[in-house]
Amino acid sequence: MGESSYNTMLYVGVILLKIIVIFGVVMLHVAYASYFERKVIGRMQVRLGPMVVGPYGLLQPIADGLKLFFKEDIIPADADKPVFYIAPIISLFAALSSLAVIPLFNGFVIANINVGLLFILAMSSLSSYGIIMAGWASNSKYSFLGGLRSSAQVISYEIALGLSLVGVMILAGSLNLTDIVRAQEKYPFGMFLIPQIIGCTIFVISGIAETNRAPFDLPEAESELVAGYFVEYSGMRFALFFVAEYMAMIIIAAVGIICFLGGWNGPFVIPYMPFAWFFVKLWVLLFIYYWVRATLPRYRYDHLMNLGWKVLIPLALTNIVITAIIKVLI
Repeated sequence: MGESSYNTMLYVGVILLKIIVIFGVVMLHVAYASYFERKVIGRMQVRLGPMVVGPYGLLQPIADGLKLFFKEDIIPADADKPVFYIAPIISLFAALSSLAVIPLFNGFVIANINVGLLFILAMSSLSSYGIIMAGWASNSKYSFLGGLRSSAQVISYEIALGLSLVGVMILAGSLNLTDIVRAQEKYPFGMFLIPQIIGCTIFVISGIAETNRAPFDLPEAESELVAGYFVEYSGMRFALFFVAEYMAMIIIAAVGIICFLGGWNGPFVIPYMPFAWFFVKLWVLLFIYYWVRATLPRYRYDHLMNLGWKVLIPLALTNIVITAIIKVLI
């Protein structure tokens, strides 16, 4: 075997190892993000949350996964079956693909491409296809209305989300996520948070709406649309939508960490744990997701769209202009 062939096999092996590690870590976080959410909201509502399955309910995510795996898979008789099958796969694929460009710590990334931020925005926009396809293929008015509302919401807040990151691109001078983290080292606290406080605020609000989380969970308004676009899904197909939603939350939080909170950098180095600060920040942002859900009432749909189009998008454009002027002058 030649040296070039050996190097190629070694390179492929390293990439496969990174894929396995990142996928395993993220899926573990997805499983226990739901447990963490139920515990946090339970504490805020003065109840216990999961307590029965395992010590302190720690095995509850495993029990939920087994239940969904063995649950009967019911498909509506008049559903468009090929589209019905592929819709949850598209939603999960869009979330999984974004993991390829997210660095957990310096040098540990599957694909260190120069347009990493643009790639994540492109992949996140694909999730609206899975949603609208699920609503259409179910042959149900409730699912179809939920799909329409969700796709309109995702597309609207995708614009604000993308514009909120333009200021970061201007300051960093790059779309590469590793370069963006390194560019923050010369700013206060090693973050873009202070110079981009407006962009960060818009990003947080848009990220919550982008992932259909409360108080912007209009597509799944139980009192109005019977759980929205996936009302006809059950068993593992429902679980795919569930996993895709929590994975999207983790990815939005990871992008916020990389673009505004200094990525894997922290006030001091933790030996042998280069990823520690990244995951500390990740769980803090997930806690904010749950805190907002337990605190704020659901928006009315016209208020939701007004906030996106009349407040966040103009504010994001203003932030871009101010950032560009300051960058040129200073």
